[in-house]
Order: sequence, then C-alpha cells, then structure tokens
Amino acid sequence: YQKIWRTAQQIPQGNVATYGQIADLAGLPGRARLVGRALGFIPKEGYQGQPVPWHRIINSQGKISLPQASQGFEKQRTLLQEEQVVVIGSKIKLKDFLWQPDIMELLFKLEF
Repeated sequence: YQKIWRTAQQIPQGNVATYGQIADLAGLPGRARLVGRALGFIPKEGYQGQPVPWHRIINSQGKISLPQASQGFEKQRTLLQEEQVVVIGSKIKLKDFLWQPDIMELLFKLEF
C-alpha cells in the first residue's frame, strides 16, 4: 500500500489520475483494484506525515467511482471542485484534468 500512497501523494492539486495509472506508476501494473483497496486503508495522519489525496483518483472512464448518492461521493466531488476540477454529474474530463507526470521527475521523487 505504501507504494500506492507515495505515488498518489505526487498528484498535483487540480489534477486527477486513474486507478490504473497509479498502479502502473507505483510499479504494480494491472493492479487498479489494489489501488482502490489501498485508498481505504490510508492512515488518518497520512503517509509519512503527509496527506494522501485519495479524492484525486478516479476510474478510467473519468468518473468518481463511489455511488452518487453516498456521503463519500459528495465529499470527493466537493474536494475536487475546491481544487477547480470541473465535475459534471460524476464525470471529469480527462483531457482537461488528467495528470501527465514527467517520468524522470517521478523517478527521483518516489524512490522505491
């Protein structure tokens, strides 16, 4: 889970990443579901004293995965909108908000 949390911490404010993207960048290709599971176990104090921006992670269709009527959905949508990410219904335009990390920069930041 620590690789996933550390990778998620790199997503800049105002951007989103997909579960699969985080899995790939964390060195866990094909493990998108594991990313979802890891997000449910983030320590309250974050990871290594830093918050893990779970709300910036969405599914590959550009949608918030939580059920629309749920409290978690509302919280995620609100947090994204506070970062100027446009959410229409449950959808975010990936072409406008998808995180496109510089791989060399990531290699130095993540230090697995």
